Amino acid sequence: MAKHSRSRGGGNPFGCCCGCLFNCICSCLFQILCTLLVLAGVVALILWLIFRPNAVKFYVDDAALSQFDFSAANNTLLYNLALNMSIRNPNKRIGIYYDVIEARALYAGQRFAAVNLDPFFQPTKNTSDLRAVIKGQNLVPLGDGEKSDYSAQKNNGAYRIDLKLFLQIRLKFWLIKSKKIKPTIDCALDNVPLRSNSGNFERTKCHLDW
Repeated sequence: MAKHSRSRGGGNPFGCCCGCLFNCICSCLFQILCTLLVLAGVVALILWLIFRPNAVKFYVDDAALSQFDFSAANNTLLYNLALNMSIRNPNKRIGIYYDVIEARALYAGQRFAAVNLDPFFQPTKNTSDLRAVIKGQNLVPLGDGEKSDYSAQKNNGAYRIDLKLFLQIRLKFWLIKSKKIKPTIDCALDNVPLRSNSGNFERTKCHLDW
């Protein structure tokens, strides 16, 4: 008796169509993504060419102490520090809102005071002057080496003080305002004189950390 074998089909045509459709969608999405990336790069380049952003420059123009007395008995520092600072915005099309300006003074790596300065808006191509008086007393525990450094600086009539500015700013492009940016300004003041010694302070450029 002859056996009849059943012939099988040559495959599922729907599976082939689905595979081709999936590949087509992936290819289109990849092309769209590449196009968007290229457009974003072109827009960024155009904005940079228009605004030409330049870094803001910070300086401590003058710094002087009328009091800087450390008591080793109770690790207390009495201080009266006057600071004159300047901020230069060199940009032609970018204004800056300084919403928060917190100035912190440190000695031997330890913060001994902090003050908040008034917020303000800085227009383009502008230099703004800031003044701060940091006065009071605070606990500043110093080690033996730091106490020795303090005594040497006291004999010289000038002290090494670090100043840090913690900012919250917004940039203004025409009518557009950016989200808040929080840069930090570091100022190493190597020789802050006592007024009684008539020392001269050397203008110091600060470091901007975005």
